[in-house]
Order: sequence, then structure tokens, then C-alpha cells
Amino acid sequence: MNLFTLPPGAPGTEEFKEILCSGAGIEIERIVSHGQRTPEGEWLDQDRDEWVVLLQGEAKLRYTDGSKTDLQAGDWVFLPGHMRHRVEATSRTPPCIWLAIHGTIRILPQTS
Repeated sequence: MNLFTLPPGAPGTEEFKEILCSGAGIEIERIVSHGQRTPEGEWLDQDRDEWVVLLQGEAKLRYTDGSKTDLQAGDWVFLPGHMRHRVEATSRTPPCIWLAIHGTIRILPQTS
């Protein structure tokens, strides 16, 4: 399997999501976005932690405190459970390909 090989018809008009594997409280998901964003006035609020890396494209996230994160290919963010956020923008060309890991996650100190 290849994370960049999309199924026939993807991306379609909707954001594409698929669970790649799961177990022991962890779920790994591939998401393909192409212009989608969180509807105005709505916030994403997840029970579990999420570690997500943008493999392709560009995206913008916003948080309830007003801060923003601009993402390019290779950038990752950690969203603790119940950290309210919204996707402000995703690129269309190329589409955004995300790899998201959901569960109880501990971020280790960075060495570089």
C-alpha cells in the first residue's frame, strides 16, 4: 500500500477518510482534503488525543484562543483530547493528505 495512491474517484466532492489500522486504543487514519474546512462557527472537539502529520499540500488550523498553525508537507501537530480547533483551509492542488493517529498519546521531548 502507498499513502499517496488514492482509491478510484478520490478525491471526490467530499473529504475522504479511511481507517488504515487500529488496536489497543490506537487508530491510524488517512484523510484526503481538497478545499474542505470546518463549517463557520463550529469547532472540532475530540475525546482522544490526535497526532497528525500533513504529508502533502497546505492547511491552516485555528484554536479557540485565537492562535493559528499553518501547515506544509511534513509538518505535524499534537492535539490533546478536547483541544477545540477548526480547519480553516486545505489546499486543492495538490490535495492535502493527512495521517492521523488517535488514542492516548504521549509526546516525547524533541532532540533536535
